[in-house]
Parts: sequence; C-alpha cells; structure tokens
Amino acid sequence: MNGRVDYLVTEEEINLTRGPSGLGFNIVGGTDQQYVSNDSGIYVSRIKENGAAALDGRLQEGDKILSVNGQDLKNLLHQDAVDLFRNAGYAVSLRVQHRLQVQNGPIGHRGEGEPGGIPIAMVLLPVFALTMVAAWAFMRYRQQL
Repeated sequence: MNGRVDYLVTEEEINLTRGPSGLGFNIVGGTDQQYVSNDSGIYVSRIKENGAAALDGRLQEGDKILSVNGQDLKNLLHQDAVDLFRNAGYAVSLRVQHRLQVQNGPIGHRGEGEPGGIPIAMVLLPVFALTMVAAWAFMRYRQQL
C-alpha cells in the first residue's frame, strides 16, 4: 500500500422539503471554524434520524455543501451559513459534493486475507494430469519387468 488515499469527487443537486425538525442535518465549517484544513467550506456533520435529509437518503455525513438555493457558500462565517439554511424556505435546493474513497494501489493488489487470483481448478488440473501420466508410466514400466 502506498499510504495515499484517493477520492472520487462527484456533485449532485438535492432538493429537500423542510420538515418539522427543519432540514434534518447539522453543519460544521466556515471561515471562522474550518472543519477541513485549508478549506472554509460548509460540511454535513450529522444527519438527524427521520429528518428530511435522512428520509431522502442522498445527503451523507462528510458531504460538502456548495450552495443553497443557488447561493454559493464560499467564504461565509459559520453563523452566516446557519442563518442562510434557516431562512432558505420550505423547498430547499442543495448543491452537494460527495467524496467517495476509492481503492488505491496497483491493479490486482490484494490485501491480507483476500483470495488470490488463480482458481483452484487451474492448479489441480495439471497436478492431476501429471499424476495420471506418472501412474500410467509406472504401471507400463512395471509390466515390462
């Protein structure tokens, strides 16, 4: 393993309808309290059970929220971002960035405990064939004695 973690970054538009408990998630980040080093973006810290986000199922903890109803969240104080969400209305459109961790390392790399790439039949078939040839040769040689 090379020690590097690779991510696949995708963006998605998620439309939520505000429920009794709001949009159903908590946020962290902002220019005054960075959640990720050298990134003042707004991130989802918690999805509330049975909230609008949980029922929709697409928003995940750790997602970066890029915009709310088309308004960019860059360079906002945390409280300004909170206020923006609170005043976003009943139907809220979120532009979200998902980061999915992907396998790194060379193709065909297998971790400990993972099966190898050669099927057992590919090993046993030649061994069986050689055993049969050896047995036939032995029996034929034995008859000549």
